Amino acid sequence: MISAQNVTMKFDDFTAINNLSCQIPNGCIYGLVGSNGAGKSTFLRLISGVYKPQKGQILIDEETVYENPVTKNKLVYVPDDLYFLPQSNMSKMANFYSALYDKFSFERFNNLTKTFGLNPSANLNTFSKGMRRQAATILALSTMPEFLFFDETFDGLDPVMRNLVKQVIYNDVLERKTTTIITSHSLRELEDTCDQLALLHKGGIVFESDIQDLKTSLFKVQVAFNYPYKRELFEGIDIVSYSQLGSVCNFIVRGSREETIAKLKTLNPVLLDVLPLGLEEVFIYEMEALGYAFKEILM
Repeated sequence: MISAQNVTMKFDDFTAINNLSCQIPNGCIYGLVGSNGAGKSTFLRLISGVYKPQKGQILIDEETVYENPVTKNKLVYVPDDLYFLPQSNMSKMANFYSALYDKFSFERFNNLTKTFGLNPSANLNTFSKGMRRQAATILALSTMPEFLFFDETFDGLDPVMRNLVKQVIYNDVLERKTTTIITSHSLRELEDTCDQLALLHKGGIVFESDIQDLKTSLFKVQVAFNYPYKRELFEGIDIVSYSQLGSVCNFIVRGSREETIAKLKTLNPVLLDVLPLGLEEVFIYEMEALGYAFKEILM
């Protein structure tokens, strides 16, 4: 388990992580979403032991990470800004990784290189942005990590490669119980990938939930009546957002769909539709309920 306890990290006058606390269970895919400057990359660097928290602590399996080579041998971090040794190719990088990671598997490296269709002898400087991302992913997975951290995992990948990377990550989680953290600006990208999702804003996690619970916690209702009414008609229903135009109103409800429908039917509506919400819509309304303007957080 990854445990962050009251972690703070500042750079000069900028607070990148502010009193952040969370627990990430083993064997899950955990998604972090947030705007530029929200603290996603800093959080990953703290978990990876690149930075030492100025306040609080981060534990992986109850062990500190910073300056702990035993714990670091269990994890691998693929940053947004990739780096390879000058004039190297994938084979040379594989030798470099194998000197750092006890469990590095050349068998897996060779298999993944063939699967992705990359030439391990080609100079990495000749690779496109997407190919360099694939190379970094292959090297990371070949370390056979227990903890796998990706910053902007799918950046630069075409749709086919995105699906391939997702499938390889799924296999690691299912077969090896690898704990994976993925950051992205795109909720849609994470919706079908993650088990849990957290929104990072101004250095803190302001919302965290299991994906399925999150997607079923809110739903949209469109209802109309042939008599005058106001919002007070729906007393007892937990309405998050409400709008009305003439005899038709739309509102977002948190709670039991069955109970809400049963209650609305007693009001004799002439129109009643209940619609599911996409993950992005759920976040919009949940954040509005918390007092945040969604457009200021996610673009």
